[in-house]
Amino acid sequence: MLFEKEKIDQHYTNKFGPDWLRDAASLGGMFATQSCRSTAQVVYDEVLKLNAHYSHPKLVAALGFGFWRYLFSDHQYRAGGQDLINIFPNKLPSTPSIAYNAKYIFNELAKINEIRNRIAHHEPICFVTRSPVKDTNYARQHYHQIITLFQWMDIDESALLYGLDHIITVCGEIDSL
Repeated sequence: MLFEKEKIDQHYTNKFGPDWLRDAASLGGMFATQSCRSTAQVVYDEVLKLNAHYSHPKLVAALGFGFWRYLFSDHQYRAGGQDLINIFPNKLPSTPSIAYNAKYIFNELAKINEIRNRIAHHEPICFVTRSPVKDTNYARQHYHQIITLFQWMDIDESALLYGLDHIITVCGEIDSL
């Protein structure tokens, strides 16, 4: 989700400064620990690829969805100060049965990453798993997950998707075949 990336970047830019990503991967940066070594390496590799064309916005754009999702994993979340959840000001309050915390967000983003990968690899998303039976529930569930996260981030999803949002209509058409 593009907007997740922008919200995270804005949050950490406000907290750590305009070049927070490169600084985080540098010696003494927030990712300069054994438990965040892979995260620092991903950033470092992208900085090297950009070389003379480096800028913070280009680095942000170069990092994939998985990188941003992993900022909600335990070690990276702790390294960032345990407040990244604040990019979701409208999230539900935790209950005794469900903790709407960084781990919850990490798992929700993993589900979205899964459908993104299935679409990117041209795998079916409107069938019962390993069956020729059509079923749009999988696509509908993931669509609603994305909309929910937009709402939790205080993004007006109707305005954002105006003229582009045909998911429910298309799912209805598939269901009526």
